[in-house]
Order: sequence, then C-alpha cells, then structure tokens
Amino acid sequence: MAGKLSTPEINHHLHELRGWVMADDREAIRKTFHFENFNAAFGFMTRVALIAERMNHHPEWFNVYNRVEVTLASHDVNGLSERDIKLAHAMDEIAPSKDR
Repeated sequence: MAGKLSTPEINHHLHELRGWVMADDREAIRKTFHFENFNAAFGFMTRVALIAERMNHHPEWFNVYNRVEVTLASHDVNGLSERDIKLAHAMDEIAPSKDR
C-alpha cells in the first residue's frame, strides 16, 4: 500500500505535472485532456486502462466526444499517493503534445 503524500510533497509534484490541479471538493488531482475526436479520446483511455490495471490503480474519468476529464486519488489512503503521481505522469506521456 502506498502512503499518503504530505502537503509539501503534493505541492512539489504539482509543479512537475503540467495542467494538473487540486480538486476543490477533496484531496485529489484533476486534469482535462482534449483530443482531435472521439476515437483519439477513446484510444487514450484504452492505453491508460492497460497501465492502470497493471498498477492496480484506476482513475475516475468522464468522457464526452473529444474530452476526457480525469480525477486521481488513492481511496486506501483517503488522499493522494505516489501511485496517483505515477499514473498522472503516464497519462501525460500518452496524451497529445498540446496537453503535456
């Protein structure tokens, strides 16, 4: 089990992650990714799903046409953990360059 990140650790990681912000309603990070079309958005979600499954860490996400809204948090620590940061970095690597 990954440990919960401290506030200074979260702030450090947010400076490394482009476009990720703290959620307003709980300790989680959020980002919206934009794609050319639905096929590209769904392809992104499929690639992330394979990584997330290997990590046993699954994002909360919402998709409409070319947009994927993602929220990451670790429910077992009731906040953010290193797994969230690793998955966020993986998503940024997969996303189109405009969302990096």
